[in-house]
Amino acid sequence: MNDWAIPQRGSGSYDLLLDLAGQRTRAGLEEALRAAVRDGRLAPGTRLPSSRVLAHDLGLARNTVADAYAQLVAEGWLTARQGSGTTVAARPALPVRRPARPAADRPRTEPADVVPDRTGLPYVLWPGSPDLSSFPRTAWLRAARRALTAAPNEAFGYTDPRGRPELRTALADYLARVRGVRTDPDHLVICTGYIQAVGLLSRVLYTRGARRAAVETVGLPDIPTVLRAAGLEPVPLPVDADGARVEDLGTGVPAVLLTPAHQFPLGVRLSPARRTAVVAWARSTGGIVVEDDYDGEFRYDRQPVAALQALAPDHVVYAGTASKSLAPGLRLAWIAVPLHLLDAVVREKRVADHQSAVIDQLTLAEFIRSGAYDRHVRRMRVRYRARRDRVVEVLAERAPGVRVSGIAAGLHLVLELPAGGAPLDAVVGRAHRLGLAVPGLPAFGSAASHPPALVVGYGTPPDHAFSAAVGLLCEALAARA
Repeated sequence: MNDWAIPQRGSGSYDLLLDLAGQRTRAGLEEALRAAVRDGRLAPGTRLPSSRVLAHDLGLARNTVADAYAQLVAEGWLTARQGSGTTVAARPALPVRRPARPAADRPRTEPADVVPDRTGLPYVLWPGSPDLSSFPRTAWLRAARRALTAAPNEAFGYTDPRGRPELRTALADYLARVRGVRTDPDHLVICTGYIQAVGLLSRVLYTRGARRAAVETVGLPDIPTVLRAAGLEPVPLPVDADGARVEDLGTGVPAVLLTPAHQFPLGVRLSPARRTAVVAWARSTGGIVVEDDYDGEFRYDRQPVAALQALAPDHVVYAGTASKSLAPGLRLAWIAVPLHLLDAVVREKRVADHQSAVIDQLTLAEFIRSGAYDRHVRRMRVRYRARRDRVVEVLAERAPGVRVSGIAAGLHLVLELPAGGAPLDAVVGRAHRLGLAVPGLPAFGSAASHPPALVVGYGTPPDHAFSAAVGLLCEALAARA
């Protein structure tokens, strides 16, 4: 079982993913910490939560945590100094294979991100976007100033297509610590968004002979378009209560694109059995899994699922983004690429746009290193959870016949309309007339046989418009056939 250490405000430490494997004992905690250090998920110098905070977050006795820390200090895994807390001890660096400089190739046209038409309505409950009014402008500006002051002159020239080493290093540490991703800075590639990442990977797969790729039947509408633009035929992969039906994959499909932690938009997570099955499929066939971890930081239960990539780093391309945690306008995303694909992906990035914008990369690197990113995510996690709870509460009062699902994580939920009520298009149309943009599930590719449902994004409205938007949603749900 995975457990999260979520430090309280002012603790001066960070989110931490630990696998206690059901052993809620001192020995279990010691082994979980050793494994995190051994695997590189806790980098040397990382400051750990205080024994009080970690005990609170894991539901352990404080003495249990203090004794575990003391034992690991004695073994040399950790160091402790009076007034400085407990940190991960230094260890010899492992040699890392650096890819050769990619050769240039003919340019290609990169499909642009497609933003759904929201008709300019005053209220928006569309999924896929955070509350833009909450962007941490002051903290971001401070990070930008520090980053620009410290940046070497060469940072402002043409640079490595993979992205600035400052950001790739910060991300490698962060992803290991928070999402359990097993990678290093040299295997990360910075992109302008998940759409670009899929485009790069699709062209690499096509060049290597692939002609098909499996995609979840319900999902981001742009993905099949990007695959087709690269010459790949999208193969629909059904989704049910246990996530994508990966058992339907065969030898004729060399790649699959998944949202395993929080399926978009249905909100289910890939079951343990299917996680195991898709990894076994990839290993037995040489297939590639593209893991879209688009909102992995926003989980509201106590048993979050670590990244699928950790189970098979040689077969899973991990994709993350700042679009949900900060803002889509930053155009910053990243992929952790297996070694055997790395040179080809970097070559495609070079011919697509050479490199992503440097100043925002440097700023995000400083934002992560300083702890500002963790603090922002924790703050927004609390706010989004309160919003989710408010939507569920209001719907229970004003639309009790609606079934709510997909609420364990993320920034949206699914509302299944009651049988015998108004048709879905009548509800969406009434919302439009009221000034509210909210999509039906068919906008994301659901089959006609699927129960009628809305996909409600509760992250988008600013605070002053949130209650009004939820009120209009309830009015729309009262539509008559």
